[in-house]
Amino acid sequence: MTDIRPRRSVLYMPGSNARALDKARTLDADCLILDLEDSVAPEQKDAARAQVMAAIDAGGYGHREIIVRMNALTSPWGMADLEAIAASRADAVLVPKAETVDDVMSIGRILSRLGAPADLKIWLMMETPRAVLNAGSIAEAVEEDAGRRLDALVIGTNDLAKETRAQIVPGRVTMLPWIATFVAAARANDLSIIDGVYGEMDDASGLAEECRQGRDLGMDGKTLIHPKQIEVANKLFAPSAAEVAWARRIIEAFEQPQNAGRGAIALDGRMVERLHAEIAEKTVALADAIALRGAA
Repeated sequence: MTDIRPRRSVLYMPGSNARALDKARTLDADCLILDLEDSVAPEQKDAARAQVMAAIDAGGYGHREIIVRMNALTSPWGMADLEAIAASRADAVLVPKAETVDDVMSIGRILSRLGAPADLKIWLMMETPRAVLNAGSIAEAVEEDAGRRLDALVIGTNDLAKETRAQIVPGRVTMLPWIATFVAAARANDLSIIDGVYGEMDDASGLAEECRQGRDLGMDGKTLIHPKQIEVANKLFAPSAAEVAWARRIIEAFEQPQNAGRGAIALDGRMVERLHAEIAEKTVALADAIALRGAA
């Protein structure tokens, strides 16, 4: 089985805020997106880039995956961002407004030309109508020189609302077809899929409902805009103790000699198939990875 990395809580941190970059080293987030794009004013772009690279170089982020969101290549800062990220110890670059296969391929080619390590991954912001229409082909992209840098899709619900004129309503019924399209594209290509942000920082119950919905739809975690949202996302995108216990029961049952060649068995009054054993293995692997992360 492919190694599973917990990506329950993916917190945006403004690259222009030195205090936030320092505090991020103490937060219980699985991933940190150090942002050079939306949260940074034009006159602060160069200083923010230098500050983010210095923070990454200084280290101290422990188990947290470090992703840097660059400015678009078409902007005055995009190429300088990519050059700096390629030479850094970041885990991934987050590319805004990905809309075509070439958006992935061009970033991959530039990273290879810059000598970026092969384990520097590409994450994509899926936040436009064209991204919805091209989701399947985008998620299939494999860069010729470096192989499979593409690692995750991140849904940008606010930008989707802006571009489509759809309203963001409780339950997100207006966006569910697009969200489901991104989930299917990611899962068909073994990519992580991260939900969009919940904008009401003080509404823990609303955040919890959206996290539950995201998990039910098959997503790995949620992008967050404030540290106070981390605990909710970590809890709701992790398997519960009951789910883990049941998953272990399924695995143990299929490991019994009498069940070795069987496609389905009865367990505690339920019909359980081999596919449930595969799901159980992923559940246990995620739980173990979370436990290991917490012990680090």
